[in-house]
Amino acid sequence: MSASPAPVAIIMGSRSDWPTMKLAAEMLDALGVAYEAKVVSAHRTPDRMYEFAKTAKAKGFKVIIAGAGGAAHLPGMTASLTELPVLGVPIESKTLKGLDSLYSIVQMPGGIAVGTLAIGEAGAKNAGLLAAQILALSDEPLAERLAAFRRNLAAAVAETVEDA
Repeated sequence: MSASPAPVAIIMGSRSDWPTMKLAAEMLDALGVAYEAKVVSAHRTPDRMYEFAKTAKAKGFKVIIAGAGGAAHLPGMTASLTELPVLGVPIESKTLKGLDSLYSIVQMPGGIAVGTLAIGEAGAKNAGLLAAQILALSDEPLAERLAAFRRNLAAAVAETVEDA
């Protein structure tokens, strides 16, 4: 199988999840990390999900970010089918404000790990950041970009409560 030039896969259960999941993509873009984004529904396209998860490692992916709302089975089902780290992003729902998604992702049985992030946009952004941090363990230039990112974050925090 051909290797993917992208070390990160961003998958989501529906195109409607993209407004949230694009924040993971934007974080990866800012850090110079390539990714591929795909719609892979655990419920509506289970064969696509199975094929993706079973071949992700052989295709060159190193980390999977999986966003899902409602019943939110995509992160857990993907994790059960691959040895790659899976980072789950609960998508905020109208009915239960994403708590349903959070509980579905975070309550994995022992032995099948999913790193679960915050509900919604902050979770997606941090999933991109965490994926980059995982990759940086074996990528010194990326580690340096992450260090610069953190320095810039710190520099942007005012020391006083007064307006400049």
